[in-house]
Amino acid sequence: MTTEEQYKSFILNCTTSPKSVNNYSDFKRINETIAKIKGVDSFDIYSCVHTKELQDIIDSLNNNEEFKQYEKTGSYQYSNALKTYMRFLCAKEIFSNEAKKVKLPSNLTLQQIYYGAPGTGKSKTIKDLTFGESVIRTTFHPDSDYASFVGTYKPITEEVDLRDCYGKKVFDDDTKEVVKEERIAYKFIPQAFLEAYVEAWKKLGSSKKQYLIIEEINRGNCAQIFGDLFQLLDRNEYGFSDYPIVADKDMQKYLEKEFAGWEITNKDEINQLYGEANMVNLIMKGERLVLPSNLYIWATMNTSDQSLFPIDSAFKRRWDWKYVPIREGRDKATNAPLNWYINTGDKQYNWWSFISKVNELIGSLTNSEDKKLGYFFCKAKDGEIDADLFVSKVIFYLWNDVFKDYGFDDKDFQDEEGKILSFDRFYEDKNGKTNVDIAIVEQFLANLGVEKASFNKEEEEIDTAPSSNETKGNDKTKYSFNGSEPLGKGDLGISIIKQYLKEHPKMKYSEIKETFPDSMLGKELKLIGLIVTRQEIENAIDSYKKRAYGFYKKRKFYSSDGVEFYVSNWWNITNIDSIIKFAKEQGWTVETIK
Repeated sequence: MTTEEQYKSFILNCTTSPKSVNNYSDFKRINETIAKIKGVDSFDIYSCVHTKELQDIIDSLNNNEEFKQYEKTGSYQYSNALKTYMRFLCAKEIFSNEAKKVKLPSNLTLQQIYYGAPGTGKSKTIKDLTFGESVIRTTFHPDSDYASFVGTYKPITEEVDLRDCYGKKVFDDDTKEVVKEERIAYKFIPQAFLEAYVEAWKKLGSSKKQYLIIEEINRGNCAQIFGDLFQLLDRNEYGFSDYPIVADKDMQKYLEKEFAGWEITNKDEINQLYGEANMVNLIMKGERLVLPSNLYIWATMNTSDQSLFPIDSAFKRRWDWKYVPIREGRDKATNAPLNWYINTGDKQYNWWSFISKVNELIGSLTNSEDKKLGYFFCKAKDGEIDADLFVSKVIFYLWNDVFKDYGFDDKDFQDEEGKILSFDRFYEDKNGKTNVDIAIVEQFLANLGVEKASFNKEEEEIDTAPSSNETKGNDKTKYSFNGSEPLGKGDLGISIIKQYLKEHPKMKYSEIKETFPDSMLGKELKLIGLIVTRQEIENAIDSYKKRAYGFYKKRKFYSSDGVEFYVSNWWNITNIDSIIKFAKEQGWTVETIK
């Protein structure tokens, strides 16, 4: 089959207009008109094998009075035929080696929703993946709408020249400068979508990515928020929107101004995707909206919020879905476990153990994955989640959002006497102050079977180790410092040092080290020291560094000369007398509680 026959065969199979077919079969009239325009003896329309050349011919025909007349008489069948031929040339250029294909910038998914239980690290995952890239972030909520996502006219204040009743500028008598005044004006204000859209088109030629991140996408009404932009989410294999849409007049004006003077380097290839020689021009004028191939729209979704605004299946299928499972948190640089812990004051509990145990309970009672907790549900400070944060955030969520519809009859919600651990019992009133009831917190953790933190276990081993004056056996002696609640040895030592530092806030680091020498801990313990800097911890050998996590890093201090330092809490029956002696020398009371 000849090239001309292939062209005609294509036309016969791709057009629904019989007149267009007939005109392609007999192009004599159009060829004669073009020949007159070009001043040549004859012309064959099939000699045009590139879209740009054909578009030039079409433009010349549209400016020709003879063509306009018989085009109108023929009910525009000639222009329909030319449009069909243009589609063929576009297809030919796209799928042949004559034109450079527009490829996706990478294998990353253009539209992706990261979903999972609260605290699984969905936002952190996106943050890590987009590190160093251009990111525009927004959050959906029940009041979000098209205007707050895309843009709209809003009243703003502008500083303008003050003019008198005759329209003349008013000058300050002293400075001789024009007096300014604030005036309310209405201006089109772009929001997250349009900001990302404009930046993406401007970055397209440089192959740079632009990310639009939508946090909590299902907390807003997506159908209302996206509106007609929904159609743009259908992307072709080259990453551009399959179906362009017409922008409203306000948006057109804004986009035309933003893109004024801007050139898209590969516009011919993009035009070929749509079978129109001026599609990029329409985009730059703001008359058409098309998502470029470097615009990534990623979102997060908490499965526990699924009922807020259900997402319909048509919207869902336009996204790729990435499940973020519940797993132990790890350090980004080393991939080592973060080892977060719950600190009740006297005891420290492994946070991952708690997450695992409580999720088992949630699963057994609710038969659902939606309400489970992720590792990052709480944000630890230096690895520590204190009792106040634990109760106010975790226990409150469990009691009010997870378990309230299932009751508290399970043994995990009971104390040793079989009484229900209602939420109010996690707080106690003492001397007119409301504090977390540590005993109730520890009761709940014990009911779940939560493991102690690894350094807590090591501390207990040291705490029960026999001294040179003992044979063997455990020593679980508690102490009261200045009338405090019973404290273990580790917390007693810390409390004494903390009190001294509080009363001597102007001490330099060297003075603190001299006041609390390493010798107070004894000679047998393999530790970095009693008072150490962060650098000393980081430079320690691995065995010391492991202990340093629990015995130093959870207690941070600053000296008057700005040194950040940490205090060991490795006190046990072999060395506790040294710190007790120091306390009594200050006139403080330390009482032994057996």
